[in-house]
Amino acid sequence: MVLKTYNPYVVAAAATIGGMLFGFDVSSVSAFVDNPTYREFFNYPDDVKQGGITSAMAGGSFFGSLISGRISDILGRRYAVQCGAIIWIIGSLVQCTVQNTTQLIIGRLISGVAIGICSSQVPVYIAELSPKKIRGRLVGLFQWAITWGVMIMFFISYGCSFMTGAKSFRIAWGLQIVPGALLLSALVFFPESPRWLATKDRWDEATNVITHIQGGGDMDHPDVLVEMQEIREVVRIDRMSKDVSVFDLFAPGSRLRTFVGASAQMWQQLTGINVMMYYVVYTFAMAGYEGNAGLISSSVQYVINVIMTVPAILFIDKWGRRPLLLTGSTFMALWLFLVGGIMGQYGHYVDSLNGNSAIKWTVPNRSAAQSIIAFNYLFVGTFAPSWGPGAWIYVSEIFPLKQRAIANGFCASINWTFNFLLAFCVPPGFKYIQWRVYIIFAIFCVTMTFHVFFMFPETKGKTLEEVDLIWEENIPPWKSGRIEVADLEVHRDLRSRVEKDKTPRREDPNAFHELGEVSSSNNSSGTSTLCSDDPGEENSGAVDRTSIDSNSRLI
Repeated sequence: MVLKTYNPYVVAAAATIGGMLFGFDVSSVSAFVDNPTYREFFNYPDDVKQGGITSAMAGGSFFGSLISGRISDILGRRYAVQCGAIIWIIGSLVQCTVQNTTQLIIGRLISGVAIGICSSQVPVYIAELSPKKIRGRLVGLFQWAITWGVMIMFFISYGCSFMTGAKSFRIAWGLQIVPGALLLSALVFFPESPRWLATKDRWDEATNVITHIQGGGDMDHPDVLVEMQEIREVVRIDRMSKDVSVFDLFAPGSRLRTFVGASAQMWQQLTGINVMMYYVVYTFAMAGYEGNAGLISSSVQYVINVIMTVPAILFIDKWGRRPLLLTGSTFMALWLFLVGGIMGQYGHYVDSLNGNSAIKWTVPNRSAAQSIIAFNYLFVGTFAPSWGPGAWIYVSEIFPLKQRAIANGFCASINWTFNFLLAFCVPPGFKYIQWRVYIIFAIFCVTMTFHVFFMFPETKGKTLEEVDLIWEENIPPWKSGRIEVADLEVHRDLRSRVEKDKTPRREDPNAFHELGEVSSSNNSSGTSTLCSDDPGEENSGAVDRTSIDSNSRLI
């Protein structure tokens, strides 16, 4: 029997190697996209061909995300991630033995399937294992792992770029096998999600996991007892409904949550961050930084990405999800408007730049170019602690247990759909509309700010079961951060009692009273009652006005 490790920080750190796979893939392309050896080997790919190579990973990730929920529900969260690790190793092998463009695209498609599975199920796995007080921090490690993967692979690729011939990129792509093998082997030593175990009636195992994580081995710890009771209740309710499919995500009562989750993943891409990552060399070339100078300047933003993700990991459970997302999108819009404006004001059109026909704009003014670089760095520094971890954390928290794996897979597929579209369309965008690309993304950032404010409720400091209550009670998102669990339960009970009073009894034909009618029998006590269906039980439907007034802000 394998000895299990239950420390939530250790579990999360190992599981988030799945995020590192995504990061490795991002910079495995960006470091070589302007490399002479790479361009010669693949017959000088034009903007459409390079867009196809880059977006192949996102295409595979879309498919992987869609199948990940079913795999996770059948095999478990842990085994689903291990399946992703195996597929990643196969994709890396195909890439490191590349002979032509077709093989590279196939290898990236295979690796993309792995990323789709891991990117949707690693956050679910961590969220279902984590204590509520540090859940945001632990899921945030997933994004931090992405940033580490991006940075590590960029420097590996940069070092390999000094080699001659195809081995320069083949070695770099072959080294991608290492994190896949680490993820596959590390998960052997960690427990399965207790919530998944509960759905399979493996209650002893589920209780054991919760006991070690929440109670330090004490089965009678209050946190253990409360959480197990909540899980039992959720599982009981879920079993009263049919098996969940993607179509159920759009049923009444679910579609708003699905829309918000899918939008969060869509907006993360429409911030423009992966454009900055995939085609950062293009951006710096337009600003006059070419060759090694361009690569070194590009590497700075990868370091910024790693460092600036740390504040979110440390403080997201204190700051909350909404403030981070709102602040992040506001400042990213500002930096993008400035980059686009400076490029448009101080740049000019060129037929090509250093033989690269995909780049049609250059900024010869040195001060303007340096400002563009600075605002690029500020953009990455703003994204890293906000929408970087925020989107993955938020989506992993908002769905009920019965939908969580399927819903996270679906929402991740939206992320990869837009990743694919942007990776494919941005090279032609740089070619045909140049600096206006940045203005478009700035407008997206403004739009998402309003969307988050009006439709994204706060999830900080609540168990996954308590988050369900926020959605069920239709709490206005801008008020959700001030709502306590006790208030939610009172609100739910109050609504249930009012709805019960609305429902006439069939056996009493005189029960159709108007809802606003108030009995005067309790005026002396200051308590009013809704008219009872039964004259003999005139106080059975009583509702305390004080209770209504004190909770009116919830409605």
